[in-house]
Amino acid sequence: MIIVKIVAGKKFMKKEKVFFESLFEKENYKKFSISSSMTPAGDQVNAIKNLCLGISEGEQNQVLLGVTGSGKTFTIANVIHNLQRSALVLAPNKTLAAQLYGEMKLLFPDNAVEYFVSYYDYYQPEAYVAKTDTFIEKDASINEQIDRMRHSATRSLFERNDVIIVASVSCIYGIGPVETYSKMIVQILEGATINRDDLIKDFVNLQYKRNNDNFNRGTFRVRGDTLEIFPAHLEDLAWRIEFFGDTIEKLYEFDPLTGKNLKQKQKFKIYANSHYVTSKPTLHQAIKQIKKDLKKQLKFLNDSNKLVEYQRLEQRTNFDLEMLVTTGQCSGIENYSRYLTGRKEGEPPPTLFEYLPEDALLFVDESHVTIPQLGGMSKGDLSRKTTLSEHGFRLPSCKDNRPLNFQEWDTMRPESVFISATPGPWELQSTEGVFVEQLIRPTGLIDPVCIVKPAKNQIDDLIEEIRKNVSNGFRTLVTTLTKKMSENLTEYLLEHNISVKYLHSDIDTLERIEIIRDLRLGQFNVLVGINLLREGLDIPECALVAILDADREGFLRSKTSLIQTIGRAARNISGRVILYADKETNSIKEALEETNRRRSKQIAWNKKNNIIPRTISKEVVDLAKNMYSNKSLKNHNVRNDTIPLSGHNLEKHIKELKIKMNIAAEELNFELAAKYRDEISSLEKIELGIINN
Repeated sequence: MIIVKIVAGKKFMKKEKVFFESLFEKENYKKFSISSSMTPAGDQVNAIKNLCLGISEGEQNQVLLGVTGSGKTFTIANVIHNLQRSALVLAPNKTLAAQLYGEMKLLFPDNAVEYFVSYYDYYQPEAYVAKTDTFIEKDASINEQIDRMRHSATRSLFERNDVIIVASVSCIYGIGPVETYSKMIVQILEGATINRDDLIKDFVNLQYKRNNDNFNRGTFRVRGDTLEIFPAHLEDLAWRIEFFGDTIEKLYEFDPLTGKNLKQKQKFKIYANSHYVTSKPTLHQAIKQIKKDLKKQLKFLNDSNKLVEYQRLEQRTNFDLEMLVTTGQCSGIENYSRYLTGRKEGEPPPTLFEYLPEDALLFVDESHVTIPQLGGMSKGDLSRKTTLSEHGFRLPSCKDNRPLNFQEWDTMRPESVFISATPGPWELQSTEGVFVEQLIRPTGLIDPVCIVKPAKNQIDDLIEEIRKNVSNGFRTLVTTLTKKMSENLTEYLLEHNISVKYLHSDIDTLERIEIIRDLRLGQFNVLVGINLLREGLDIPECALVAILDADREGFLRSKTSLIQTIGRAARNISGRVILYADKETNSIKEALEETNRRRSKQIAWNKKNNIIPRTISKEVVDLAKNMYSNKSLKNHNVRNDTIPLSGHNLEKHIKELKIKMNIAAEELNFELAAKYRDEISSLEKIELGIINN
């Protein structure tokens, strides 16, 4: 047997093409199997049946109107299980994507549940402010853990048929074209014959870096007749290739920290270390085209008497070209994506949607938020890129490095289910107003009672209502219109001896999780925020939601926002909502009508089926406990006094653990180093917001 190298741009003969196709035959055939003691109940039974029927009959668009707490995620899982089709679950932000990822992982432990969100911890795009003549350089920080999970997701799509990918809306941004990424693969077989130096060159072409001292993800090292590589999709495992002459004698999966062989393998498939990998022939062709377009644009600037822009563009682009020729990379290489992908001007960029199998399903969660985001992302990006090209910072081709516009996404997406308690106008129009309802909760809970009170003395009345609620052992959520008002109200309530905290966008993700945990544990009783419906709050202990200034018509007090906020009290049998308003706006009227409609159906169902409503019982997720939910951590008995309880200290704590891990490894104390490695891995998951309970 010989090693097979697939290189982009290679012309396949008939025999080679057959082998190329067989290389990507999915080897891991598994059925989707739900692991849960729960069974569909309430409206879930009909919702699952109707959604499956619609998809089977070829319906391109369906809407699931599911109220808060009705188990929409469980419904999605059952649709996937019944139809046995891979799926992409789209969430409006990383926080909700992380929650869905954790839930799907629990429901499908034996299937490939993957996580695909933006890998930037921090991202400042390149921009130019013409008014002040200010150029802002691109600045970004990549999260290695998320990058690994993105590689794992695309690899699963190539190799498995049982894939569920939970993604944020950032998945409509361009990545490397599937045709290039899929060809830049090296398959290594036990017993194959290959020159070791040629294999090293292949790894370099796949953008792996040689590093004999600091062996981590995305690197390889050579030790005599042994070649070791740390694949881009693996977290704490690496691969070892042992040669005898030019013959591959043994293949092993091993622990990169201890060096211990864990499992002997028959073959490896090594994917590129970047989704943006480009073969040398393609790169050379791209450089030629860039030079051609540069000459054309410089002529245009010169004819337009834009001499400053002429000089700026000439210097910047020529520098990038020199870097591409020398290293194959340059800063801002994404601005030349059109040339590297072979796409024509104005064509859609390659995205995750091109990696999906033909029979995949799309579930758009919180569609009333997600759809508008998808519609607006390309417009802001185009405005920024146009300014850059007009002022000579980039070639006009930079505008093709962009997210999909809404029309492109709409054309490209597979059969879709839009999920929301308040579907937006576009979703309803796409289904001609027809939707599947899921109003009945498995617990029998009904939508909360809504009371309208005057806004004139709302704060004094609120304090009285909070004290009544606290005396009954419950929590309170209060929504305001501005950050300043939420902070001032919190200070005022503290002066009246009420245990309270505020929550808004200035508070980082980890601290938000800790605040919600503390609220549920009863360390304080009142949480004040602006748009709490956006925080993905799930607090069964909450029995009172107060909406201040409910008659201020606008986004925060629209029908959709009011219904979503009312739903925060729908997980407690004693749930109540107070809307402070001096007049009944159309939004208030419509929200109350919809809530009463749902209540009447829920009450009728409970009466018909002799169901007694009960408050949702859900374990309080403790960060410290979740840090040690990993089996390897339990086995290593890591001390509890090392757990950081403050979100602000977590990043610092992880850095300290990495230093300790490296010191332990240098001292050959691999057992201790492994303990630190496992603890770091678990803490990084917490930092991402991926918390499973």
